[in-house]
Amino acid sequence: MINTVSSTGKVGGALVRKAVIKDVKEIYELVESFARKGDMLHRPLNDLYANIRDFFVYEKDGEILGTCALHICWEDLAEVRSLAVKEGAAGKGVGKGLVDACLDEARRFGVRRVFALTYRPAFFEKMGFRSIEKDVLPHKIWGDCIKCVKFPNCDESAVMIELG
Repeated sequence: MINTVSSTGKVGGALVRKAVIKDVKEIYELVESFARKGDMLHRPLNDLYANIRDFFVYEKDGEILGTCALHICWEDLAEVRSLAVKEGAAGKGVGKGLVDACLDEARRFGVRRVFALTYRPAFFEKMGFRSIEKDVLPHKIWGDCIKCVKFPNCDESAVMIELG
């Protein structure tokens, strides 16, 4: 089990790093595996290429075990999105390492608040996020939600963390 991984560090052969173009197809397959089950919003390949700078990957021994993105929404607000961990790698620190990397990057950018829309709020709450009502989020963040088959009846929970 991997306990902590910095956004640029290695621990036991594992590395959380910024994604690069060659990672896009693996990110796509990972995200799609969750989207097919209705657990995540579908992300077309062209969207992933256009937003590759937002993504981190968790790599161990050359294999991508997870991905996550930090999307800047406004001067003081960002979203953790597309958090996906391969089956068999869950519960081993992959998701935590990815979210930690996103939060570190948010701090570097000076972003004070980070939110996520999730079906697993308990995971985020363990990391210091708190549950919030979705209606406190600015309307402009709902642009991607229009693409979702569940819109406007979203059943995800909203969580947010205030960064110091």
